[in-house]
Amino acid sequence: MSEPKKPASPKEARHVERLRHGSRAQRDVNPKRAAPLRKAVRPPPVLGSIGQAAASDEPAVLLDRRAVERLDQGHLWIYRSDIAAPETVAGGEVVRLVDQRGWFVGKAFYGANSQIAVRLLTREEEPIDEPFFARRLAQAKALRDAAAPDPERKRAGRVVHGEADLLPGLIVDRYADCLVVQTLIEATDARRDLFARLLEDLYAPRAIVERNDVKVRAHEGLPQRKGLLRGELPGPVEFFEGEVRLQADLLEGQKTGAFLDQAENRIEAGRYARGRALDCFSYGGAFALHLARRAEQVIAVDLSEHAAALGRAAAARNGAGNIEFVVGNAFDFLHEQAAETKQYATIVLDPPAFAKNKASVPAALRGYKEINLRAFQLLEKGGTLITCSCSFHIDDATFERTVLSAASDARRSVQVIERRGAARDHPSLLGVPESRYLKCLVLRVL
Repeated sequence: MSEPKKPASPKEARHVERLRHGSRAQRDVNPKRAAPLRKAVRPPPVLGSIGQAAASDEPAVLLDRRAVERLDQGHLWIYRSDIAAPETVAGGEVVRLVDQRGWFVGKAFYGANSQIAVRLLTREEEPIDEPFFARRLAQAKALRDAAAPDPERKRAGRVVHGEADLLPGLIVDRYADCLVVQTLIEATDARRDLFARLLEDLYAPRAIVERNDVKVRAHEGLPQRKGLLRGELPGPVEFFEGEVRLQADLLEGQKTGAFLDQAENRIEAGRYARGRALDCFSYGGAFALHLARRAEQVIAVDLSEHAAALGRAAAARNGAGNIEFVVGNAFDFLHEQAAETKQYATIVLDPPAFAKNKASVPAALRGYKEINLRAFQLLEKGGTLITCSCSFHIDDATFERTVLSAASDARRSVQVIERRGAARDHPSLLGVPESRYLKCLVLRVL
């Protein structure tokens, strides 16, 4: 018998060795293609006897583990895929929340139409009745009275900020002695008259106006609506913002009549104003009016002739003869001014939300970089830029990186003087990033 042929190389020797090991060798020689990894499908929670066992008139909604973790992390919203609810529960009802062990988690508003099915009201076992809502409204008022007292009611401010005041879907703004209410979800809309009555008892307003003509109500299956809820229909309501006199049309103006979240930022911008100033995306000129108190000249730019007309009227009321209102595209205006090597000592950029959803973020970032780049090119040495973003889908860090990129391209070194957000009457809630959306940087070019 001839001796087996010796392997010609170490590689061949390993091959021969594998062949001696049967099935394992076959797998090595002819390996089967690995099956693709499948994404685990998480079964939805199932409502059984646990959820119905609670001794309460309120329907029970069962939360899965992910929903409970979300609440533990401070959020108030639970999505429909993470709950099991009785078929009989109606939109707008108050429901008990229980985990998969049957333990009480909290009480919440239930929505039948929105993908946000549950909005937490309380983590306590307490009745959700008229006294409950009266206490929540009083707590919200106490915060505003402490943070920005206005006993003579000459100013404007937000007195209820929805989830941040643990009153989901309810917005209330006060303009002098008038209130504007938005009930944005099924539960608050069903209790519209209750809230109007409680607000009347708490504030004794001259009028309560409803501004439910906002697109977000469509997600709740609610119609567009606006009108008078209490009192007599007011005309334009005048109020003070710092030392500036402003006016709001409560039925036809933007949002509830004005952009109140920027109130403190506008006052602060006025402190830094000097020299030649530029206010882009000016709308009715509120920033421009504050700049005009210290700046030598202010140019306010907005695409809308209507907005410019509102601004001119506001300037006349305040005796601000140093503001020029320009109707035009702010992007084009900034580009043209930079091409002409114009110089400004103070610039404000307060554009509308460029990112309406996640898909629009890349384009929005290009827009933010463009306007900030032009602003840095236009600022004189030592000049101040107040730049803002109200796009929730762009967080603080991303916005700041975009502004830094613009400064780098403009070859400018920039100091951060202040990092600001919405006014104090627009508090945010820890764990609910949706309640913190407005970013404002006060910068100085070196």
